[in-house]
Amino acid sequence: MIIRSIGVLCAYAANQHLTDQVRGAKHLMYSNFKDLRIFLNDTPGQIDYLVSQYNTTKEKVLSDLNNVGPLLGFRVQEQLGKEVRPALDAALAMAGAIRETKEALENVSVSVEVLQEGTERLHANLTDVKAHLSNTLNDSACSAPQVASTCNMIRNSLHQLNINANYSGLPSVNLQLAKVNDVLKIDLSSLVQKGYTAFNDTPDLVMNQTRNILSDIQNVLESVGSNITSFTKSLPVEKIIADFTMYLSQSEAYVQDYFPVVEQYDFYRWLVCLILCCMVILILVFYYLGLLCGTCGYDRHASPTTRGCVSNTGGNFLMAGVGFSFIFSWVLMIVVVVTFVTGGNVEKLVCEPFEDKTLFKVFDTPYLLNQHWKNYLSGILLKNPDINLTFEKVYSDCKENKGIYTSLHLESLFNINEFLNISMYTEEVSLKIEHININLSGIILLDAPGRQNLLNFSSSGVDGINFAAYLTEINKSITKVDLLSFANDLEARADQLPRGALENALKGHANSIRTIHDQQVIPLEQAMKYVKARSTLNRSIRLLQKTSSELMEKVKNVINAVNAAQLLINNNASLVIVQETKKYMDMIIGYFEQYVNWVKESVTMDVAACKPIANVIDTAVDIFLCSYVTDSVNTFWFGLGGCSIFLIPAIIFAVKLSKYYRRMDTEDVYDDVETIPMKNMENGNNGYHKEHLYGIHNPVMTSSVEQW
Repeated sequence: MIIRSIGVLCAYAANQHLTDQVRGAKHLMYSNFKDLRIFLNDTPGQIDYLVSQYNTTKEKVLSDLNNVGPLLGFRVQEQLGKEVRPALDAALAMAGAIRETKEALENVSVSVEVLQEGTERLHANLTDVKAHLSNTLNDSACSAPQVASTCNMIRNSLHQLNINANYSGLPSVNLQLAKVNDVLKIDLSSLVQKGYTAFNDTPDLVMNQTRNILSDIQNVLESVGSNITSFTKSLPVEKIIADFTMYLSQSEAYVQDYFPVVEQYDFYRWLVCLILCCMVILILVFYYLGLLCGTCGYDRHASPTTRGCVSNTGGNFLMAGVGFSFIFSWVLMIVVVVTFVTGGNVEKLVCEPFEDKTLFKVFDTPYLLNQHWKNYLSGILLKNPDINLTFEKVYSDCKENKGIYTSLHLESLFNINEFLNISMYTEEVSLKIEHININLSGIILLDAPGRQNLLNFSSSGVDGINFAAYLTEINKSITKVDLLSFANDLEARADQLPRGALENALKGHANSIRTIHDQQVIPLEQAMKYVKARSTLNRSIRLLQKTSSELMEKVKNVINAVNAAQLLINNNASLVIVQETKKYMDMIIGYFEQYVNWVKESVTMDVAACKPIANVIDTAVDIFLCSYVTDSVNTFWFGLGGCSIFLIPAIIFAVKLSKYYRRMDTEDVYDDVETIPMKNMENGNNGYHKEHLYGIHNPVMTSSVEQW
C-alpha cells in the first residue's frame, strides 16, 4: 500500500510538473526568439563595424607615410650612424685636442718665462757672492800655514754655489705654438658640427625626396577601402540572415497562434491524468479505510455471523477497493503501456541520441530526407546538395559560438580567402614604396679644408718637443747645495780661523748667502707664483707628451675614418636605403595584413555567431521535449505502473483479509469434529468454538455426540 501511495504521488507530481513546465515554456520560447532577433539584427552592424575599422588602418598608414622622414629617415640614419658618428666624434675630439695643445703650449711658454726670471736673478746673486768669496780667499791672509788648509777647503766648495734647475737652457716652444695658432685659424670644430648637422638632416632629406609618392599611395588606399566595402556588401551572410528572419517571423507567428491550443490540450491531458490518479487514490482510500475499520473493529473471539459493524464495514471497503480495482485496472494498464511506449521510445530514440549526437547522424544520412539530395541541409540552405554540410557539424559549430560563415560552409558560395588575398591590396603599395629614391650624396661630413687642417696639426712639430728635458728640469732642486747649510758650514770654518779681518769677511759672506736663501730660494720654492708655474709647466708638458704620442698616426686614423664614412654615404648608402625601405614597406604592408587577417577571423568566427540557433535546438529538444515532457511522462508511467502492478497482490490481500472482517450470514459445519481443521488450535481460525467455552448451545454438535 505504501509503495502504491508513493507511486500515485509520483504520478501526480509528474503530471503537475509537466503542466507547470508547459506553461513556462512560452516565456522560454519568447526568450529564444528574442535572442534570435538580436542575433539577426546585430549581424549587419557587425559587418559595418568591420568595414569602418579599415579607416583606422588607413589613418595609421597615412600617419606613417606622412612621417616617412622620422620613420624611414631615422632608420637609415641609425644604420649609417654606426660608422658616421664615431668618425665625426673622433674628428671633434681631435679639434678639442688642438685647442688643448695650444693652451698647453701657451702655459709652457709663460711658465718657463716666470721660472727663468727667478732662477736668473738667483744665479746672478750667487755668482756675485762666489766672486767676492773667491777674492777673500785669494787674500794673503789665507797664505798663513795655520789657515791655508781651511781656505783651501772653502775654495774647493765654491763650485756648489750655483743654481741646479736651469730653465734658460730649455728649448723654446714658440715655433710649435705659432704653427698651432695657424691651424686654429680654421675652426675645425665648426666644420665637424656642419658634418653633424648635414648627417642629422637625413630624415628631412628623406621627407623632401618622398613627397611625390604620398598622394599616389593615398589613392591606392582609397581604392583598397572601396574594394573592402564592396566585398562586405557582397557577402551572402545578409541574404541568409534575411531568409532566417523570414523563417523566424513565421515560426514566431505559428507559436503565437498555436501555443494557446497546446495549453488547452495540455489542460485536457492534465485533467485526464488527474482523473487517473484519482482512480488510484479512490482504490487506495477504500483499502486504507478497510484496513482502518477492519483493524479497529476486529474481534478475534467473535464468530463470522456475530462480527461487529465496524469490522464488517472494513471488509466491505476492502471488497469495494477490489471491485474498483477490477473496474479501473484495464484503463490504468492501457495508459501505462501507452505512456511507457511513448516516453521510453522518445528517451531512447531522441533524447539519448541527441546527447551523443547520433541523432544528427541519422538526419545526415544521404538521401534519407530527400531521395534526390545527398546532403539535405545544404540543399535547403545553400541550394547545393553536394556540399558536405551536416546537421551535426552545424550544431557543433553553433554550440561553440562560431560564425555563420564557418558553420554553414559559406566558403563554397563566397571564398573569403580568395577575395581578401593580401597581395591584391599590397602589390600597388609595394610598387609605390619600392620606387622611393633617396640620394644622400649631398651630405658632407668634413670638407677638404678640415682634412688639411688635421694634417697641418700633425706637422706642427708638437711631437718634436724635448719633453724629457722639461721634466728633468722640473724635477731638479733650485740650487746644487742647500744654501743655509753651506752658510752654516762656512761660518763654522771661519770660527776655526784666528780672529781678524779674514774671519769677519767669511762670516759676512755667510750672512750674504743666508740672505739669498731667505729672499730668493725660499720664494722660488714656496711662493704661489713659482709653485703654480712649476705645476702648470709639469701638467702642460705631460699633456703635450700624451697628445703628441703617435700624433701623425692618430690624425691619419681620424681622416681615414671620416673618408670611410663619407664613402659609405656616397656609394653604399643606397644598399642601406634599400634594406630600410624594405623594412618600412613591410611595416606598412603589415597594417594591411593585420587588418585583413582580423577581418577573415571575424567573418569566420565572430560575425553572426550562431550560438542562439544551438540554444533554440537545445531548448526545443533537450530542455522542453526531453527534460520537461519526456522525463515527466516517464515519471508518470513509472508511478502509475507501480500502482497497477501492485493492484494484483492488493486484490489478493484484500479478498483474503475481508473474509476475517465481514459478517457472514451462515457458518460452515463439519460432521466429524476430529476432521475440523485446526482443531488442536481450538478451531478459532475456522469459525468454530467449543460451546462450553462460550455457553452457546450447538444442536448439531449435541446431536452428533448423542448419536455417537
